[in-house]
Amino acid sequence: MTGSAILSPADVAVAYFDRLDRGAPELFELFADDFEFYFPKFGIGKGTEDFVACMTGLQGRLESITHYVDRSAVIVAGDKVVVEGLSSGRMKSGEEWHGGVTAGGRFCNVFEIRGGLIERVSVYLDPDYVSEDTERFLWKNRKSQW
Repeated sequence: MTGSAILSPADVAVAYFDRLDRGAPELFELFADDFEFYFPKFGIGKGTEDFVACMTGLQGRLESITHYVDRSAVIVAGDKVVVEGLSSGRMKSGEEWHGGVTAGGRFCNVFEIRGGLIERVSVYLDPDYVSEDTERFLWKNRKSQW
């Protein structure tokens, strides 16, 4: 981000989702060099190499994803930003999910952003976007609302 204005923490978080959804290489401009992240089933990663490995695993299954940040709760407390919202997308198998309609698609990210750069982000969601793991649905007879 050399030579450009420093974005507010909320603007950095919103830009993260925009760039992530587009698969934009400039996504990494939003991160500090030694950033840390957490993603379910991947665990804790550090830096670009681990993040690329995590995203490559997801891209092996996802055709597309959209995070509806404009309809999300964005909470800022100092250098922390929490974004809770919905996503929709399509798997390479053709199956789709729509947060708020299907079981998959709710997320909550917690960012630590300093000097306009993401130093840490933890992603909280169920990576079983299209409910393939029905064996562990504990309330199978319940008519759930999503």
